Amino acid sequence: MSTRKEFVQQSVGTLAASFAFLPVKANAAKYGGFGAGSPEVIDPKDAIVDADILKSDSVQKGLAAVRQYKQSVADMKASLASDSQADIGPKIRKDFDFSVLRTDLNAINVALDEDTQRGTDRIVRAILQDITELEVSQKQKPGVPRSETRLKNVCGKLDKLEKSFDDYLAFAN
Repeated sequence: MSTRKEFVQQSVGTLAASFAFLPVKANAAKYGGFGAGSPEVIDPKDAIVDADILKSDSVQKGLAAVRQYKQSVADMKASLASDSQADIGPKIRKDFDFSVLRTDLNAINVALDEDTQRGTDRIVRAILQDITELEVSQKQKPGVPRSETRLKNVCGKLDKLEKSFDDYLAFAN
């Protein structure tokens, strides 16, 4: 038989242990909102950019290409706005060749310091992932119209990709 004091101590211990198994908020890595959730991505205004390298032809060519990728996303959004059944798959494959895209993004990265690059590398990976997700989500079976839900999903992927390009370009402005 236990004393009242032992009973209370045991009850409090059991109660405290049970709190350890309660669900808590997950902390997933983010790159948007710079610094909000990801210590690797710094705010673009705090980035160290080599102005001479930024002016170089290779970096300027990369910047122009990234702006064109962003424009391609805007074009796809406009196509879907005018025709919800538009097939944007060929444009995705034509405009977003991963090897060329990665080269263009890395051309800009050389103008940034090492700490900034660590964060922009996360954005580059996010862009590549966004494109992969976009290509998968936009696919339709022949003869089956795109549902409103699927259209919203594709448009959401396009919005996310556009934001990723904006986030990346912010480091060169």
